[in-house]
Amino acid sequence: MTESNPKKSFSVYRPIQIIPSVLPADWANMGGCVKDLEEAGVDRIQFDVMDGNFVPNLTFGPEMIAACRKYCNVPFETQLMVSQYNCETMLEAYVEATKGPNGEPGVVIAHAEANIHLHRVLGRIRDLGGSPSVALNPHTPFEMISNIMDMVDHVLVMTVNPGFGGQAYIPTMLNKIRKIRQFVIENNLNVDIEVDGGIKANWTISQCAEAGANCFIAGSGMFAYPSLKKGCDELRSVALDAQNGKIISEP
Repeated sequence: MTESNPKKSFSVYRPIQIIPSVLPADWANMGGCVKDLEEAGVDRIQFDVMDGNFVPNLTFGPEMIAACRKYCNVPFETQLMVSQYNCETMLEAYVEATKGPNGEPGVVIAHAEANIHLHRVLGRIRDLGGSPSVALNPHTPFEMISNIMDMVDHVLVMTVNPGFGGQAYIPTMLNKIRKIRQFVIENNLNVDIEVDGGIKANWTISQCAEAGANCFIAGSGMFAYPSLKKGCDELRSVALDAQNGKIISEP
């Protein structure tokens, strides 16, 4: 059900970005997958790095990310769902692997919960030539990162507990998105808000966009379509509609 809502939460919206996660991809053909995603018109590609410690799953390291670079030119994004030890000892490799084809800064996301010295990690990402960003698990309040907001380019609000794809979206994260967006506006910060987890081209992406998020991570919610382009276009269309006041209500 779609309802018209002319009253927006905030007066300023940022450009919509559709960022697929490669978790549902055929890992044996990851080069072909990132090429297909680029042709589908995505804005970035996210690599979910999991070390089996911070989250109960194991994926891939910087070598896989770096190997994909020769297959496409679209920007990369690496979410470090790893322990502080893994993050600090391998940070340079992650930042380097995430860079663009000409060395442009790639988005490198550190989890607030995993890094005791978050300020140091974010500063090092910037020094290494990356775009420092921070992620918050569902239970973590925005106040945990308010003192480092001037250091980041993106804030990722997890709308599921990280570790596995295909989980159900947690709708109570909307208030956190609104709070972050209000803080960004009041402090005149150049920060994008991302959401990740259970995002589909329905009320989930619609309500997150209305709340102030503009970057949307979609895994199974995009790969489920007959073509990746159709999935990308559908997600972008619903998010743009929401920014223009056409909100889809929760069923």
